[in-house]
Amino acid sequence: MDERELLERSGGPVTRGRLVRDLRALGLGGGDVVMFHTQMSAIGYVAGGPQALIGALGDVVGERGTLMVTCGWNDAPPYEWSTDWPQAWQDALRAEHPAYDPELSEADHANGRLPEALRRWPGAVRSRHPDASFAALGADAQALMADHPWDDPHGPDSPLARLVAKGGRVLLLGAPLDALTLLHHAEALADAPGKRFVDYEQPVLEGGERVWRRFHDIDSSDGAFDYSSVVPDGVWPFEVIGRGLLAAGKGVRGLVGAAESHLFEARDVVEFGVAWMEEKFR
Repeated sequence: MDERELLERSGGPVTRGRLVRDLRALGLGGGDVVMFHTQMSAIGYVAGGPQALIGALGDVVGERGTLMVTCGWNDAPPYEWSTDWPQAWQDALRAEHPAYDPELSEADHANGRLPEALRRWPGAVRSRHPDASFAALGADAQALMADHPWDDPHGPDSPLARLVAKGGRVLLLGAPLDALTLLHHAEALADAPGKRFVDYEQPVLEGGERVWRRFHDIDSSDGAFDYSSVVPDGVWPFEVIGRGLLAAGKGVRGLVGAAESHLFEARDVVEFGVAWMEEKFR
């Protein structure tokens, strides 16, 4: 979509000031701890791009507030490298693949432009886990990101768990309901049979040295449960859970620029998600 189409979609430039007004009208406020997901093209022509959007979010939450994004690692070795690849390929990767570096390693490009922009922002803090890294900016950034558990990185004491504990919120800025990453925390907590896990190795820095570390986590790529029997074909289960949240009166909707956006309480997302999963898979 070209600039003219974006301008027409949003009825002119979506400036930082317009973003601030729209975000406040949606219900975001001073002191909020908010994890956000963004589809920039849905908002329209954002004058200044990610810089303007992050600036507007910072204006709204203020010095007492905190912004959080999911990053991941764009150049992480694939899960299957140590089991499916020929030995010579494995040896080459183990010998020379760079370690995950929270300061340098790019956020997963599949998450859009905003996570990479925020993790580069002066004062931002990124968590140490290579595959499930998050980044935060603001008053509670260090507390949210510190000592991200190596194993079960979506579970208790993870950045997601801390977001809930701090009374945090989740903001979808034009992003679809299936972008509710916080539901991985619900998957980690849900007490239901058939939960799927993955074990994998990735290189990290420990004491300045590159070491290969083994990790254990829920299957956050293909789903911690086999959702095929409980959601329609071709629909990601988080979208179904998100619709259920809205139908239950959890969350608010509004326009930010031209984008339909949603604001949820993090605790509502997790409690509803856990209950839904335990009911479907009991």
